[in-house]
Amino acid sequence: MLLERESELARIGTAVRQAQAGRSSVLLVTGPLGIGRSSLLDEAGTPPPDNLRVLRANAAPVEQDFAFGIVHQLLGPLLPDDLPTPGDHNVPASEAVLHGLRSILAEACATTPVLLLVDDLQWVDLPSLRWLAYLTRRTDGMRAALVCTLRDGEPRARHPLVGDLADAADILRPAPLSLDGTRALIHHQLGEPAEDSYALACHDTCAGNPLFLQSVLRDQALNGHRPTAEQADQARTLCPAQLRDRLTSCLHTQPAPVRDLAAAIAAFGDHGEPELVRRHARLDTIGYQRALRALHRLGLLAPHDDTPRFLHDVVCHAVDSALTIAERERSRDAAAEILHQAGRPAEHVADLLMGVIDTRRPWAIGVLRTAADAALCRSAPDAAARYLRRALLESTAGDGERARLLIDLAKAERGIDPAACERHISQAVRLLSSATDRAAATLLIPPSFLGDATSSAADLLRNVSEDFEPTEPSQRCPSDIALRLEARLWQAGHENPAELTGAVERLRSLGTPPPLDTGGARELVAVLNNAGVLSSALPAPEVAALAGQILECEPVTSEPARIALPLVAVALYAADAVEGINTRLSCEQHTERPHAGVHAENALIQLACGRLTQAREQADRAAGLSDEDWRVPTTFVRAAVAMESGNIQLIERLLEDPGRCWPASLAMTAIRQLLKASLVARRGRGAAALKVLLACGRQLESAGWRNSVLFPWRPRAIVLHHRLGETRPALALAKEELTWARQWAAPAALGRALRLNALLPGGDGESALRESAEILRTSANTLELSRTLLQLGRTLENGKEARTVLREAVDLTTACGAPWLTERARAALGTAAPSQEAPLTQGERKVVSLVSRGLTNQEIADELGVSTRAVEKHLTSCYRKLGVSGRRELLAGQSALGSH
Repeated sequence: MLLERESELARIGTAVRQAQAGRSSVLLVTGPLGIGRSSLLDEAGTPPPDNLRVLRANAAPVEQDFAFGIVHQLLGPLLPDDLPTPGDHNVPASEAVLHGLRSILAEACATTPVLLLVDDLQWVDLPSLRWLAYLTRRTDGMRAALVCTLRDGEPRARHPLVGDLADAADILRPAPLSLDGTRALIHHQLGEPAEDSYALACHDTCAGNPLFLQSVLRDQALNGHRPTAEQADQARTLCPAQLRDRLTSCLHTQPAPVRDLAAAIAAFGDHGEPELVRRHARLDTIGYQRALRALHRLGLLAPHDDTPRFLHDVVCHAVDSALTIAERERSRDAAAEILHQAGRPAEHVADLLMGVIDTRRPWAIGVLRTAADAALCRSAPDAAARYLRRALLESTAGDGERARLLIDLAKAERGIDPAACERHISQAVRLLSSATDRAAATLLIPPSFLGDATSSAADLLRNVSEDFEPTEPSQRCPSDIALRLEARLWQAGHENPAELTGAVERLRSLGTPPPLDTGGARELVAVLNNAGVLSSALPAPEVAALAGQILECEPVTSEPARIALPLVAVALYAADAVEGINTRLSCEQHTERPHAGVHAENALIQLACGRLTQAREQADRAAGLSDEDWRVPTTFVRAAVAMESGNIQLIERLLEDPGRCWPASLAMTAIRQLLKASLVARRGRGAAALKVLLACGRQLESAGWRNSVLFPWRPRAIVLHHRLGETRPALALAKEELTWARQWAAPAALGRALRLNALLPGGDGESALRESAEILRTSANTLELSRTLLQLGRTLENGKEARTVLREAVDLTTACGAPWLTERARAALGTAAPSQEAPLTQGERKVVSLVSRGLTNQEIADELGVSTRAVEKHLTSCYRKLGVSGRRELLAGQSALGSH
């Protein structure tokens, strides 16, 4: 498909019409590689009119030594038998021979106009080129049009005979395709219009060169890709093999200075500067400029760029493929040396060293480590890990430098590849002579979340702990490293009931309150407290108090905070006491702490408060930003949100990726089973879902994990037993859940347990629901309160109290983002209208005023000197009175406040 070549075709058409009228003309189509010169000749010569003879010849580099080869292709059967055959060098291109050939063409033109097409003039054999130049000066009276193509940048393009022909010709220079032309070609090749980002990616990357663009699109079509935004990045980076090979052939025909400059540009990649590239290519200023112009004319360099860069990555691949492996190594090594001597950034030098197997330069390790530090500073641990792996190739096995490199590599890998991190720490430990250094290195292994460490990590922790002196030389108290080692050992045994019991006993032995003056002490207490949460051996108020003390002492940006805070957040969530961490997060959002952790903890807070929409939003943000440190906690939070909201799409998405989201730990196995049960139950297979839940419960009970807030298998099994008409097992589980909830003493858990008991025969019905509502009014979880109010309203049936209770349930479920519960409450109420209440109080007016100024709930609480819970209650009341669903509608309806 020929696009945007109408003016060139029109000019050739004019030349043909002039030839038919008895006036000859000569046209020369020039341009870089791939601009479409040959395609233009193809279009010009087909189909020929009845009164026009088209004669065409295609030159090639391997045929330059065949004398009169192009003449034979052009004139063919018109030639006499005595003309020398192609390749016969004994017959010179004498004036008589040249004149005779012209006479043959003139005789042919006398009967029928002739269009002569010669492709790639730069490769025409010398005798034929001499005849073409001879012909252009003697076309008078001939009904002929000669159209030749010439590739810019070729050495033969500067031949004097080519210059003579160019001087006599009208020059046509096809322009690169416009963006609209690029769109049209994409539509033609892929069969559908391109999305804007895809079209822009193709246009920017290929710079309107038809050959480059068609090669990319051909590969895209073969792979079944569509021109969508999702494929834009691939379109930028695709390097078609056929195009690479053609470019390699083009480079082979270039003189040594041009090839050397191309190799230098390839060696520097994105870090080349004119002077540095010139030094690498070993060219003087004049030679450099000449070679640079040749590459520009060939169309291999990006236009309008002061720094020499290739038009497309495929050009670099072509240059590399023209070199041997040893030549590429030497070229990149030399480029790295030049960059280093020039004082360029370490990452630039390191990028070049990555392509060198063995440089053995004394400065290489230092540069690679500096580059890794810079990569970590810009939050690119994957790049840092690559640099450090390359540095390991330069180090000597068994020395201290190698141990330090392994530790640095493990630090970079802990957020992207925990298994590799553990492996490299294990290797480093064997090279370290100091027990303190070995212990500090071991602590770099990322701890597990709510479960066992790997067996190899646990063995390493035990071995290092046995060799480590637990106290500081000058003190009687345990050192910070010793406390952190102890914390990791306790955490590694969390799936063992005996270890859980031992952890709680160890916590009690620390005293009340336990020491929290160091990071190691706080990490140890967080882990031991977590054992009390999982086993429910500690009551929720005690767990919450201890977690709050850790929060008060822990600096936001400390390294142990990355380990302790996920456990503290889970403890406060389970204990229904999230106000402390809510205050903490308002500070963390302005620190350099990973945002994934902030969003994951925020999602837990929103979930603990029953705000499903906000919880889902925060969980999704955490998943989008999460690194390996936060992958498992984030998955745990997203799963909890999915189960609470009953979001089938989210549940299915989480279950579809078992390899990445679900490591082999009890916590994640249990969560996966709970998700599966939710999905199966919603598909109408209650018995199958119940079977999964009971299997999950057996696993958790065998490990001593009894906390029904974190793993709500019992509440869900109670409901399924009840739906299936299995009253006895439902009652047994409900009694067990209520006993546990009273012992755990968290308002949300106890209120839920009472509501489940009221659901069953003999469960004290209305009395239990009233007690549940009273307890839940002290909880942050308004969703659990709304569920109890809905059930209580249904139990009360008709009457003023029932309507009041159901109206409150409508308002609470609306504010929580639980539309299915809102529909049930409205159905029980018999109305779809928002509830109407008394005018706003002075306190509510003040809160609404601060909301209109854009303040957050925490900022409003600080302004008024109240808790965030009080602010939330005021807002819920405002929503109910004004008949709005949330903050956005409240702001939109400010004009209506005057009537209240």
